[in-house]
Amino acid sequence: MNKIRSKYDLFKHKTYIIIYGTSTKAGRLFDLILLGLILLSVFLVMMETVEGFDKKYHAYLLFFEWVITAFFTIEYILRILTINKPFKYIFSFYGLIDLLATLPMYLSLFMTGTSILTIVRSLRLLRLFKILNHPQFTSQSVQLRQALHASKGKIIVFIYFVLISTIIIGSVMYVVEGKESGFTSIPASIYWTIVTLTTVGYGDISPQTPLGQFIASFVMILGYGIIAVPTGIVSAEIAKRTINNPPIESQNPCKGCGTEDYPEDAKFCHLCGHTLENK
Repeated sequence: MNKIRSKYDLFKHKTYIIIYGTSTKAGRLFDLILLGLILLSVFLVMMETVEGFDKKYHAYLLFFEWVITAFFTIEYILRILTINKPFKYIFSFYGLIDLLATLPMYLSLFMTGTSILTIVRSLRLLRLFKILNHPQFTSQSVQLRQALHASKGKIIVFIYFVLISTIIIGSVMYVVEGKESGFTSIPASIYWTIVTLTTVGYGDISPQTPLGQFIASFVMILGYGIIAVPTGIVSAEIAKRTINNPPIESQNPCKGCGTEDYPEDAKFCHLCGHTLENK
């Protein structure tokens, strides 16, 4: 009985290294396979909406989707079995995303002809963030999050200014152009202002009078500045933090399980007990 239990523990340990490890060859290979399957799954979702392609290759699309679903299902079960706190993973953000990645094909057996399952399957792209949960990418994401948080006040004030500007310009255009030019109401005029400020320019509404065209030209030029300002604010914060806090080279990963989350003076890994080779 003890021998069987030890084999099971060994299986759990090896599986944990493969699924959760980012610094081991097996872990990196698993992440690459997972990345390929996620991209393939999203590609299949898109091609199913192409009527001619789906009609010709529907059986193949269905087969590959079931294969991918089976892989995600096995992976989800193994993640629960190998982690120390399964409920924490199940109800975490990525745990719920992993669950949603496995459900659409099973639900399609009971819910036919619904497009909401296509949207759910597209959510598999969110799993890419977990694959990129490597210390190098994590440090960059933390730096970006800190820069966005530090810029929050400036960006909110700027958005408030843009909001007021669109209301004022939309009201002015409603008075200048009127219903004859398509500016049938102030909300419709505000819509035109937003479309013009963002340099989208659908063309469904356009000014006809010389004064309206002059205002439109001003709004177009203002739009380029509006796009650039938030980018400049965040970029300045990132540059400031990069200068003050240069990136620290990560320590050697544990050769037993690949973890890098251990104190610098530790001699043994707290997860697998392997001897650490600190710098």
